[in-house]
Amino acid sequence: MVIKVLIIEDEKPAQEHLERILKKVEPSVQILEKIDSIKDAVSWLSDHQADLIFLDIHLADGISFSIFEQVNIETPIIFTTAYDAYAIQAFKVNSIDYLLKPIDEDDLTQSLQKFKSIQSKQQIPTDLLWKALQNTTKIYQERFIVHRGERLMSVTIDQIAYFEGEDRYVYLIKKDGSKFIIDYRLSDLDALLDPTLFFRLNRSFITHFDSIASMVHVSKSRIKIELSPQAKRDIVISTENSQGFKKWLNQ
Repeated sequence: MVIKVLIIEDEKPAQEHLERILKKVEPSVQILEKIDSIKDAVSWLSDHQADLIFLDIHLADGISFSIFEQVNIETPIIFTTAYDAYAIQAFKVNSIDYLLKPIDEDDLTQSLQKFKSIQSKQQIPTDLLWKALQNTTKIYQERFIVHRGERLMSVTIDQIAYFEGEDRYVYLIKKDGSKFIIDYRLSDLDALLDPTLFFRLNRSFITHFDSIASMVHVSKSRIKIELSPQAKRDIVISTENSQGFKKWLNQ
């Protein structure tokens, strides 16, 4: 039996790794599409159907649970995540499984066996997922270890102005202007930072609320942000992200 699979994952190496081991442990798998954003996932799912979806919880443009608010999904889902900080046990309802990254072949095989045991497609109880997510007490990271040469320092959340991704590196910028390379991806930080304090402005910047120096409309729905300390690049919030940004400002 051919298993038609949709992969929703924003990190290309993770996409390729999952596709590679999927085809190794289950040769009958057919990859229908690899998608890297909530927007494209909603568009694809509105017109297409898969047998099984592998869904990364944290995508570049937000938490993937928002997909369920925009489109009705009746396909079994296996969640993938780098962190188990959310209510992972709740994700197992109705044979939904989860895999922690980097995905292990044995774990993937077990998840596929669970999928095969499903007799028919059934609607995912997204209301239960949202309730579990909202009622979970999340412990967010309060400090980061950084280094300069051989010297190690602990930087607390209240000292951080923003995070910047540039090329293959992610930098932590303190409010005093000092800058440090950290061993995290911006998508990792989405899961670790308190969303009441930090917001993902675009693919390159996550800022603390206190570090927003000014905001200017550059078009009807795009917003230009200036940070303090000042960033070397222009920071523009896209049309798709501007509503979420305004909502975050008002919370």
